[in-house]
Amino acid sequence: MSRAPLPFEIDARTYAGDGPLGMPAAHFLRDYWQKRPLLIRNAFPDLESPLQPEDLAGLACEEVALSRLIRHDRARDAWQVETGPFDEDMFPGLGDRDWTLLVQDVDKWDADVAALLPHFAFLPRWRIDDIMVSFAATGGSVGAHVDQYDVFLLQGQGHRRWQIDASDAMGRGVPPQDCRDDVELRLLREFAPTHEWVLGPGDMLYLPPMVPHHGVAEDPCLTFSVGMRAPSVSELMGDYIDTLAAEADESIRYHDETLQPPADPNEIDADAMARVVEALNVMRMKDPDRLGDWFGSFITGYRNAQQVVAGGAAPPRIELEWLLSQGQAALHRNPFTRMAWRQAASGARLFVSGTAWPLPLRDARTLAAEAQIDGRAYAALSGTGRDTLLDLLAEGHYTLLDAEDA
Repeated sequence: MSRAPLPFEIDARTYAGDGPLGMPAAHFLRDYWQKRPLLIRNAFPDLESPLQPEDLAGLACEEVALSRLIRHDRARDAWQVETGPFDEDMFPGLGDRDWTLLVQDVDKWDADVAALLPHFAFLPRWRIDDIMVSFAATGGSVGAHVDQYDVFLLQGQGHRRWQIDASDAMGRGVPPQDCRDDVELRLLREFAPTHEWVLGPGDMLYLPPMVPHHGVAEDPCLTFSVGMRAPSVSELMGDYIDTLAAEADESIRYHDETLQPPADPNEIDADAMARVVEALNVMRMKDPDRLGDWFGSFITGYRNAQQVVAGGAAPPRIELEWLLSQGQAALHRNPFTRMAWRQAASGARLFVSGTAWPLPLRDARTLAAEAQIDGRAYAALSGTGRDTLLDLLAEGHYTLLDAEDA
């Protein structure tokens, strides 16, 4: 008996469970994740936007924010891209149509936006890159394009019309991916949508990598884009090879003690190539712990928007521990610090923005999971865990805040 085709649109209100997917997470990962798009109506029912347009504009004026302004001239189908920071006096003159403001990493700057991330705990946290927020005036768009990573597009305010080309998921073949060469943006030369929806507040569209899509604001609107981290194979190989080269023992070299007189001294023969492969295999990370340390360091350091640097001097350890124990302070993780952990042959490794720290398993779990360490959490750490935490504080990965500010 053939299975009914999977829908491209569902309503989360018909699902009795928790979460924004409208189905068990295991079903979503099995049927949709990196396979086919899905529109989830009411993924976040009764959503009140955690950010207002004026807040986004203010952030785009800051030197530290990564922001872009995209304007579209419909008459000429011309696109203009500007990068921030922007002067706040610019916004009143933009008019009420055909422009979009985008700001990356808003979850790092706004705690209310960051509070959306726990709803995506059905994915590994190290796979989630950031929440980009866009404000679009009526008619605003960034054009038809593809992304090379998974993205969840959550409508926060207003309404946006989304068109997608799901030909691949429908078994019709891969849609054209060629880009225009007359604009700064990577816009598709051809776009033939198979589906079209208007999303309102709380609706969410999931798109796997390389699905052509085009969003246009029906009215002034805010969209929250939860994007994934998806390094290319060339990026993985480049970092892997750099790590191997940095650790290489110069005394290990190509060798040919079994060399036989060659038929032609100018030929690179099959025996020579076999020895080359053998030399490269010696360099390969065969130890799972070593390979895991490399990947954990790579993925927590990959595409970091800002470099974490040491802050001001912390109080003496005895004073800091007293403040924590009395509930007068807490350690708050730097929002740009990325953490993940993995089990190792002995205990665990905690990966912090590109570096590995050996820790007991329980400590690694705690530090990776908790953005804030209070006195109780600190007391539950082992001696090694406390030492590591204080080292991370000195490096700028944590800030000591008064209890009222934590």
